[in-house]
Amino acid sequence: MSEDRQRLIIVPITFDEACTFVMLHHRHHKPPVGHKFSIAVADESGEVRGVAMIGRPVARHLDDGWTLEVNRVATDGCPNASSALYGACRRAAWALGYKKLVTYTLPTESGASLRGAGYRLIGKAGGGSWDTPNSGRPRVDKHPTIFKMRWEATP
Repeated sequence: MSEDRQRLIIVPITFDEACTFVMLHHRHHKPPVGHKFSIAVADESGEVRGVAMIGRPVARHLDDGWTLEVNRVATDGCPNASSALYGACRRAAWALGYKKLVTYTLPTESGASLRGAGYRLIGKAGGGSWDTPNSGRPRVDKHPTIFKMRWEATP
């Protein structure tokens, strides 16, 4: 195996450790406020090269008790780390009895890691502001509010 393509290993990681990694490496989001579980990928030396944080779906209509959402994936740029994480998320979700796994990408992201891990593109989702004038709960948008691309995996 070439030096550029190290063997990657899925390893456990705590919520706090995953949050720290996301703060250091995610391009446009902070860590989520909670999770069901988190997974890391490490190289042969044991250095964590990426993390995935999996939780309940943010969209209420998807929160049916059988669906999980990959809320964050962050890597340090290690080749194949994202695909390894998305695949591990699928295997873990199915092992826990879940029937669907969803995640979102920005329209500018290719989704190659997701396709490589067996997810399929469903279409556009979201795009609105969290602040709605008639809600009685003013909110400040702290993330990109453009539409995103929704991906799904099922057993």
